[in-house]
Amino acid sequence: MPEGSEEGGSAKPVAEYVKTARAHLRNGQRKQAYSVLLQAMSLYPDNAIVLSYCGWLQTAVDKKHKSGIAICRKAFVAFKTTDPHTAGIVYPILYLNLGRAFLAAGKKKEAVENFSKGLGHDRKNSELKKEMQLLGERKKPLVSFLSRSNPINRCIGKLLHSTSGIFSD
Repeated sequence: MPEGSEEGGSAKPVAEYVKTARAHLRNGQRKQAYSVLLQAMSLYPDNAIVLSYCGWLQTAVDKKHKSGIAICRKAFVAFKTTDPHTAGIVYPILYLNLGRAFLAAGKKKEAVENFSKGLGHDRKNSELKKEMQLLGERKKPLVSFLSRSNPINRCIGKLLHSTSGIFSD
C-alpha cells in the first residue's frame, strides 16, 4: 500500500492531515480544516504544527480565544529542534498562527508583534507578509508626545477617520 494510506484503521501521517487542512483553508473552509486538525490532534497531541493550527482555528471558528491562544503557545513548547533549517520553516508558521489567534481575539497589537517575529525567521514568508499588509501600516499618533491610546489622540483619529470621506472625490 502507498505510504500514508489507511490500513486496518492506522493513522495517516501528520503531514497528510496538515496538507488536507491547508487545502481547506485555501478554499476558505475553516470549519472543515478545523475538523481535520482536531482528528490529527487526537492522534498527534504534541505536534507543534497541529497544535498551532488548532489553536488559531479554535479562536476563529469556536470563538474560544483564551484556550486557542493557549494552544498556540503550547505549540512553541512542543517544538524542539536544534536544526536551524527546520526552525526557519516551523517558527514562522507558529508565529503566523499565534498572530492570527490574537487577531481573532481582537488583539491587533499582539498579532502584529507575532507576525513581525515570524518575519524575523523568514522575511519572504508570503502568508506573514499578507497578514501584515492586510493590517496596514499604522500612522504616527497625531499628538506625538501623547501615547496612541491617549483619549485625545483617539478622539482626533476617530474624527478624522469619520470625515475622510467628505473631502475625497
